[in-house]
Amino acid sequence: MDLLGALEALRRPLDGELFPLSVGAAADDRRALRELTGQLDDYLLPRLRALDAPLLAVVGGSTGAGKSTLVNSLVGADVAEPGVLRPTTLVPTLVVSPADRDWFMGQNVLPGLSRATGDGPGALRVVTSDALGAGLALLDAPDIDSVVIANRELAAQLLAAADLWLFVTTAARYADEVPWSFLRSARERSTALAIVLDRVSEDAVEPVSRDLSRLLVENGLEGTRLFTVPEAALPDEKARLPVSHVRPIAAWLTDLAADAAERARVVRQTLSGALDSLATRVPALATAVERQQSAFDGLRSIVSGAYAGGLADFDAGMRDGSLLRGEVLARWQDFIGTGDLMRSLESRVGWLRDRIVGFFTGRVPEAELRDALESGVETLIRGAADGAAERALEGWSAAPGGPGLLERLGAVEAARLGRASPDLGKRAEAAVRGWQEYVLDLVREEGAERRTTARVASFGVNGAGLLLMLAVFASTGGLTGIEVGIAGGTSVLSQKLLEAVFGDQAVRSLTVRARDDLRDRVRGLLEEESGRFMDRLAAVEPPRGTADALRAADARVRHHRAELPAAPPTAPPTAPPAAERPVEGPQTGPTAELPVEGPQTGPTLELPVSEPGRPGGEPGGGRPGAGAGGRSGAGPDDDAAEERP
Repeated sequence: MDLLGALEALRRPLDGELFPLSVGAAADDRRALRELTGQLDDYLLPRLRALDAPLLAVVGGSTGAGKSTLVNSLVGADVAEPGVLRPTTLVPTLVVSPADRDWFMGQNVLPGLSRATGDGPGALRVVTSDALGAGLALLDAPDIDSVVIANRELAAQLLAAADLWLFVTTAARYADEVPWSFLRSARERSTALAIVLDRVSEDAVEPVSRDLSRLLVENGLEGTRLFTVPEAALPDEKARLPVSHVRPIAAWLTDLAADAAERARVVRQTLSGALDSLATRVPALATAVERQQSAFDGLRSIVSGAYAGGLADFDAGMRDGSLLRGEVLARWQDFIGTGDLMRSLESRVGWLRDRIVGFFTGRVPEAELRDALESGVETLIRGAADGAAERALEGWSAAPGGPGLLERLGAVEAARLGRASPDLGKRAEAAVRGWQEYVLDLVREEGAERRTTARVASFGVNGAGLLLMLAVFASTGGLTGIEVGIAGGTSVLSQKLLEAVFGDQAVRSLTVRARDDLRDRVRGLLEEESGRFMDRLAAVEPPRGTADALRAADARVRHHRAELPAAPPTAPPTAPPAAERPVEGPQTGPTAELPVEGPQTGPTLELPVSEPGRPGGEPGGGRPGAGAGGRSGAGPDDDAAEERP
């Protein structure tokens, strides 16, 4: 596997929703996931597949900085759409050389955006201009601090896909925090960068440039190329800047487009920085996935505990004799008066047996008693399931990630989860009848094995089976001796009659086997009920092993990282990176070509040296020399100049 293959392996586990639960800093985790997948899809993978592809320079920056007007002025044509309405740059505009159009119209770069010639959400507007040399494209991005969330997110996505940032700010807003957060990320990822300081009055060029240079040094961005665009009155909102105002920038871009070696160096610098950033971003993402997995495990444990409690409730209902009261006891006493039976229980078992034989072989109440027992067991199952569902829902409501998951399900669906399933009654009825058939088979089997077939036959298989069912619901202590008071002696009588047919030890074994079978059937029903909760978890839970897969993929990327040659170092500038001043003199109107005069030996890009971990100064303080009045060359191409994020 090579570096490209390692990155493709890293990309695969990132599909799907990895952070569905609101635990920890889930919002930050989701944003980090979007940024990582976006940079892989939009930049790292496409760039590694074609290292010699045209260089993409994204023109980004703050609200009202004039990015669209700058792009129009650089290419000498109205390709972008500046205007007074905010936000303006709803659809990013990519300006390319005719020679590079086919490359950018394909899905080689920014594959998630459709190519279009008009406007529309999720589209990338591609226009051609002869003013751009082959090998370099300019992309006009939305505001990084737009009041529209989608615009901010798109701006961040486009900057992450860039080989080079042409970052535009103004004399009034260059010290704002939002731009500096982006610039520091450029430093941390070694992104190739140049800054355009726009709308600077003539008397403020020197102090503002000096202060901005100071902030660049404090934030670890010394050596960054800095251009200034003087403030100028424009006849209308869509006017372009005077040629002299953008000549230094145009010359620099022209040289960059013409110099394949320099373009390659820029690409490798930005690509190397993006790859190096994975060493911290991927492990952090894996840890966040593990945090989600832990929350899912906690929610699953709550459900398991709730339904284990439901089974315990059923066990208690089987053993406390309560089931033998009510309807079951009434059907039993339809035939036998409890008082006479209890007085003669020990001395007249044979007489009782004969009496019961007549009951089971000649009277209808057997079916009524069996139906009553079946109904009672179903009610017990339903109560256990309802209690378990209620406990599980309450547990989720208080557990990390649970409230958000229930909110995601909706109030109606959550309320349904808090009760047993509507079809539980039918499933419980089928389970109890299956259990009753199992008990009758036990009686037949035991009678044949112990050669008590005659006694069983005279007593009746159904009769013995029904008495065994009653014995299952006796208290544990009622299995031996006489315990008066358990449902009027019903369970005791059932046991004594069974002992007369099968013997004491056989009755013990039969009762345990019958009880265990019923318990297993009820456990299965409750597991099906708990599955409603588990299914909700499985529907949104990240695949098991995602965190390990991310770490393994990151290790493979680091192993193959050396396959990408490092960018050659840049020679230090001969002078401090002060503002590039425009050429004064007569203004000639803009043309379709970049307005550069004389031999094309313009300045080269001075790229920042990445210094991860270097403490950056907090930008702030005064903004000396901010323009006081008229329009500058930066048109209002995004959000209102007075808006703040």
